[in-house]
Amino acid sequence: MKHVIKAILLIGAMASGMTAFATLPARALVEIDVNKGNVEPLPIAITDFLSGDAMGAEIAGIVAADLQRSGLFAPIDKGAFIEKISNPDVAPRFEDWKVINAQALVTGRVSHEADGRLKAEFRLWDTFAGQQLAGEQFFANKANSRRIAHIIADAIYERLTGEKGYFDTRVVFIDESGAKTARKKRLAIMDQDGANVRYLSDGRSMAMTPRFSPTRQEITYMSYESGQPQVYLLQIETGQRELVGNFPGMTFAPRFSPDGQKVIMSLLRDDGNSNIFSMDLRSRTTTRLTNSSAIDTSPSYSPDGSKVVFTSDRGGQPQIYIMGADGSGQTRVSFGGGSYSTPVWSPRGDLIAFTKQSGGQFQIGVMKTDGSGERILSTGFQQEGPTWAPNGRVVMFFRDQPGGGGPKLYSVDLTGRNEQAIPTSGFASDPAWSPLLD
Repeated sequence: MKHVIKAILLIGAMASGMTAFATLPARALVEIDVNKGNVEPLPIAITDFLSGDAMGAEIAGIVAADLQRSGLFAPIDKGAFIEKISNPDVAPRFEDWKVINAQALVTGRVSHEADGRLKAEFRLWDTFAGQQLAGEQFFANKANSRRIAHIIADAIYERLTGEKGYFDTRVVFIDESGAKTARKKRLAIMDQDGANVRYLSDGRSMAMTPRFSPTRQEITYMSYESGQPQVYLLQIETGQRELVGNFPGMTFAPRFSPDGQKVIMSLLRDDGNSNIFSMDLRSRTTTRLTNSSAIDTSPSYSPDGSKVVFTSDRGGQPQIYIMGADGSGQTRVSFGGGSYSTPVWSPRGDLIAFTKQSGGQFQIGVMKTDGSGERILSTGFQQEGPTWAPNGRVVMFFRDQPGGGGPKLYSVDLTGRNEQAIPTSGFASDPAWSPLLD
């Protein structure tokens, strides 16, 4: 379905007849500084998009929900609206929106083309400056109306923060069901807000640690089909699957390189040591990157592919280390109390997310790439497995509450103040965030 969207989804300036109010080329008067330590959410009014059916209200509702979950926006209750928008081609009565402290306003329209496609248009207004900030239109088939809403939310987020959004993305995860002693674990995928869940495996064999390719709609994951963990590649849209290789011993935590041409993983050999290896997916050549008597695991590439972060207990307990992509210059960077695991490099390249176990608690945190500036974002009974949103502003992870029966997914932003539960129908673990969709 997604490849169809590439051909029919148009993103551009407003069409002829929709350009009466030019967008501001200069810096907006209303904006959000995401680099502040504590950001006050921006009051924003999002009106139902005009339409001949319920689609306009549905799209506006999804846009509002996306922006609210980011923690940066505070959508105003529709009951407070004074003006009823009857024509989104006409400038709103700005005074009516300033009275209710709507610093930004979103209006729009949804219509159906003769060929059956859905057309969605929106405008973003700075109510206090009395100016239009953005205006775009999109086409897609009706089945992809949620994607249109996410893309509109991304456009608003970027215009008001200066950074890319992350709403038009998906999350692959492990859906868990059944008794705790006999869990059925299958691959699943959903939109970042929990909608459109689809299962990618049938659960007859255990699946683990799915990870997205940064360049394609493809994942790598582990499966116990043969009785031993093996690494597979799976094309999400076609369902085509490929065995990466049969490795002796146990295989753990495969991840892609930034160019999608390699997979890096840890392999447990007969001597009981776990070391890190990379494999070229074209030649199937395997390169050993660490050679220690310790347990080296959980490797993750830097965004430019030049370095790898990983966990090792060579110092006595699991800590975070960094090395060159060729295995050179292995250096410890974490020195806090407790044990560190599952380090993941931010897409921005500035931070490393990690799981930390200390004082009987599990913590999700971030640190700078030299180990400084450690900051804990979330603490819980048992939580782990951070994965980054593509803009590097939000981390998703899974948590198993005491007495809760099983794990659930959560997200938290870099301030640690905006934690959100991600709705799933059952238990869920091992999330992996996709890049922005094409």
